[in-house]
Amino acid sequence: MDGDTLHSIGELARRTGLTVKTIRFYSDRGIVAPTDRSPAGHRLYGIDAVARLDLVRTLRELGVDLSTIRKVVDRELSLPEVAAAHAEALAVQIRVLRIRRAVLMAVAERGSTPEETELMHRLAQLSEDERRYLIGEFLDAVFGGLDAAPAFAGARRSMTPELPDNPEAEQVQAWVELAELSLDPEFRASLRRMAEDQAAEQARSDTAVPRRDIAAAVRDEVGPAVTAGIDPVSPQAAPFVSAFTAHYAYLLGRPDDRPDDVELRRRLVARLESVNDPRRERYLQLLAVVNGWPAPESLTPVFDWSVRALRVRTLR
Repeated sequence: MDGDTLHSIGELARRTGLTVKTIRFYSDRGIVAPTDRSPAGHRLYGIDAVARLDLVRTLRELGVDLSTIRKVVDRELSLPEVAAAHAEALAVQIRVLRIRRAVLMAVAERGSTPEETELMHRLAQLSEDERRYLIGEFLDAVFGGLDAAPAFAGARRSMTPELPDNPEAEQVQAWVELAELSLDPEFRASLRRMAEDQAAEQARSDTAVPRRDIAAAVRDEVGPAVTAGIDPVSPQAAPFVSAFTAHYAYLLGRPDDRPDDVELRRRLVARLESVNDPRRERYLQLLAVVNGWPAPESLTPVFDWSVRALRVRTLR
């Protein structure tokens, strides 16, 4: 069949796999116009109609609207321009669907109430500016007035979530839970107390000497004992307890205090129980997921070991 042969609408349907009704629909809208008509008035199409219909079908399957398709086939718009625009639109749709899926998964896993579901959906839909405002307000509540010090400025940066433009479902879920935590007034108050305690310790200690905060000191001093399986109640635990208690005395500006001072140990127990807030560790875990960081080391075992070791020795 040569290029001058004209096809009836039925023949065109057989060649393209489209229905007669669909071809007639496209023809009526000028997307694939007939080349001629038969003596009986039936539409006849040239061989180029097959290629045009194949293109139309492909673009329709990709979600391109008919108005745009007509401009493409009439060469009013280039195909690359249309493809780029629709690829961008699909990216937005995919992100929205990913967010919706993440919220629904979280609702199913957590057994959320309607009110919780509404909050999760709202938090998941926040724009980048809205997310920054929410987290900025949370961090202001925690570090406000303290973050002029380099240590707190760094802490503020390290606690800031950055949800990527195309997040995975688990990142959206983590962001929603993290945002909920940041809105918890009790959690905010707990972190504020930790920050104020640390600020007071930094103000009292010798600024000319490098120092670790109490969490870092306990991790460094007690970590080996926990790893070695030393019972915090046993005599073998005593050197570890003395080491981090002495460091705490130094942070308080009282380096001459005896490590076995009962008042000092009681104060340290309260400090460690404050730092050992499970919500703080959960925030850091969620932050790592949102930002694509490695999972943070859990300090709960060393805090629990330290508190138990101190309590036993305080009660003696």
